[in-house]
Amino acid sequence: MFVPIDSLDDPRLEDYTRLTDVALRRKLETERGLYMAEGDKVMTRAVAGGHTPRSFLTAPKFLPVIEPVIAQATGFDDGGEVPVFVASDVLMEELTGFHVHRGALAAFNRPELPSVEKVLEGAHRILVLENLVNHTNVGAVFRSAAALNIDAVLATPTCSDPLYRRAVRVSMGTVFQVPWTRIEDWPRSISQLKDTGWITASLALRDDALAIDEFSALESVRDPESKVALILGTEGDGLSSRTIASADYSVIIPMAHGVDSLNVAAAGALAAWELRRR
Repeated sequence: MFVPIDSLDDPRLEDYTRLTDVALRRKLETERGLYMAEGDKVMTRAVAGGHTPRSFLTAPKFLPVIEPVIAQATGFDDGGEVPVFVASDVLMEELTGFHVHRGALAAFNRPELPSVEKVLEGAHRILVLENLVNHTNVGAVFRSAAALNIDAVLATPTCSDPLYRRAVRVSMGTVFQVPWTRIEDWPRSISQLKDTGWITASLALRDDALAIDEFSALESVRDPESKVALILGTEGDGLSSRTIASADYSVIIPMAHGVDSLNVAAAGALAAWELRRR
């Protein structure tokens, strides 16, 4: 159902208003059970992941680009009963508060998160994100996780929302491909991972830390059936002392020229590559 838009007062556009207000978005997305996807590639991956769109918002020139995903989502060439709001670039920017770089947005129903047990079924390599607050970093971690065959991601309770618009966009929609959920009661829940056979490793600057290649060479890690959980800490402060003390190992990425750390997404990608199953 294509709906031309010429006014910002249309109540049907409430999902899209004031998207740049982070506090408001958290409140609205929680209350309405929704998240935003930007661009045809991200939308396509969301639909392929089984997510249901509430509506689409696009400029006229981008309508042909997103028509395939509209059809895929609804099963009808004309968009079925899912409204497709069509507005000018100027009106879209005024409505959302930012320039929609990829020409289209979609509001999707937020899926119910699975249990930790369900997400970890059959997994061998996972990332745990402790308190990451930057949505760009969260999205970048998911993109690396997908590219490097990480089986799942666990986010601690205070980690930023992987389904926040910017995280979704930076991830290029891979947040819909890599299984993930929240792990509660962190870091005490590290013991639950250990009890179910996971080798836990904190990426942390410690005097007793193993170099990542030394860690990956351990017999227990090299075992084809090994299960390794790599824990990444928040930007700046890194992992909490309780987390480091609770993990089986601390690991580091050896560096040169006096550099002591990398961006958390870059560090996670390097470590994930080294820990890949041979």
